[in-house]
Amino acid sequence: MINDREDQDKKESRKILIALIALFLLLGVAIVLLLPMLTEIIAVHLEPGLGLKNAAVVAFFVTVVFMIVMAIAGGDGLLGEVQFMIGGFLGFFLIFWLMIAWIF
Repeated sequence: MINDREDQDKKESRKILIALIALFLLLGVAIVLLLPMLTEIIAVHLEPGLGLKNAAVVAFFVTVVFMIVMAIAGGDGLLGEVQFMIGGFLGFFLIFWLMIAWIF
């Protein structure tokens, strides 16, 4: 009875894995096909203002200052929470970079 249950779990997990792989492949194909249109959208909507390069510089320094303030306010954030600060830095930088380029 236990072996039947384990076999059923293995089959179900294989089906889930195959479905996830298919979804990731579909997502990859969609990204490749949408890339030319995406570059045109970026050029039209993000370039007339500040531009992506200048917005990246501003976003980097704002993010560094923000992460230092959060690390000091968090106590032992400089050493104890480095793995979370790296992920937070990348996420905050990406969002802030695109928002600066879009708004300004």
